[in-house]
Amino acid sequence: MATTSTTSLKLDEGMKGRVQRLATARRRSTHWLMLEAIEQYVVREEQRERFRQSALAAWAEYQANGLHATAEEADAWLARLEAGEDADPPACHE
Repeated sequence: MATTSTTSLKLDEGMKGRVQRLATARRRSTHWLMLEAIEQYVVREEQRERFRQSALAAWAEYQANGLHATAEEADAWLARLEAGEDADPPACHE
């Protein structure tokens, strides 16, 4: 079991009321609701950061070697995938 620690969170009265109403509607505690919200936010932001890092790495690789696929090539490949074909991605070129 993971070790937990207490953290304070200051909410204005309006937000506190909204959280309380939603927790009541969901038949959950406000504590559960806030933990769930934080968990979802952190997961989403971690995914966004991985995507951002991947894009930066791809840009650096492109700047180093100039290899790329055109938007038209990528669109055609994605259309084949959407149609259910088992298509390889387009080859990169200069």
